[in-house]
Amino acid sequence: MPQHRCALAALVHAPYGVRPLSFGPLLSNERKAVSSLLEVVPVVAEQTCVEKLAQLFRSASPVRIPVHVMTDSAGRRRLREESVIEFGTPSEVLFSSTLPLEFEDHVRIFNSDGSLDVRATVIAVRYHEGSKAVAVRFEGDVPNWIIKP
Repeated sequence: MPQHRCALAALVHAPYGVRPLSFGPLLSNERKAVSSLLEVVPVVAEQTCVEKLAQLFRSASPVRIPVHVMTDSAGRRRLREESVIEFGTPSEVLFSSTLPLEFEDHVRIFNSDGSLDVRATVIAVRYHEGSKAVAVRFEGDVPNWIIKP
């Protein structure tokens, strides 16, 4: 997954005694003074926990699908949260979660209009700086899933 980069231009204030810039043409020595006052600093955007987990799934495509995630394990109280699917493949989805999910747990993922309602199994969990990313694999065919093989 490519790293997101952006450039931040930082203007260093002119020291005392340096003339402010005019809107007219610059003299040669003024151009040199201005270029020495400007510095471009590359800034690497911090990847989210889900983006880091998505690096393990080469065919993962970025998506943004609001869903409800509900635990579906026998013998445990069912817990539910709202989340957003951030990456998907034809058979897996990745999202952030605060639920106590672990490897091989079962979940139900559905959206508010009912066009997505699927059971899935946790296949990967990544923790990073207090956040948790979860990857789940669909347990059956999902005919209306937007990412096709």
